[in-house]
Amino acid sequence: MAENNEISPAVLDRDAGYRLLEQLQDEQTRAGWSSMLESQVPGFADWVITALFGGTYQRDGLSLRDRQLVNLAALTALGGVDPQLTGHVRTSLRVGMSKQEILEVFVHLAPYIGMPKTLAGLRVATAALDDEAGR
Repeated sequence: MAENNEISPAVLDRDAGYRLLEQLQDEQTRAGWSSMLESQVPGFADWVITALFGGTYQRDGLSLRDRQLVNLAALTALGGVDPQLTGHVRTSLRVGMSKQEILEVFVHLAPYIGMPKTLAGLRVATAALDDEAGR
């Protein structure tokens, strides 16, 4: 982590991005968004992987678990992004979060984002968790 409030230098490491993507996301999640993007907008998936997983995720300061907490909260607050929220619930399990911890995120969000968005996020999360439990 940078000392004295210095900004960490930007990193764009394509290879590290693809390695991290493979670590974080299951095959179904990776295939679901990257093949769709590649078929419709060639090169866009590569840019997303390089910038996000090879860039933002490579920064110091937050663990993968912490990043997943932020992702779950942001996607739930945003709403209407069920496939992405489903993928991040699965990724949360992959980085070691328990089912209870994942569900507690939604309980904590309720007073901040409102009950409708919380309930919508919980529906997505419980379906993803049930799907993972059945594998």
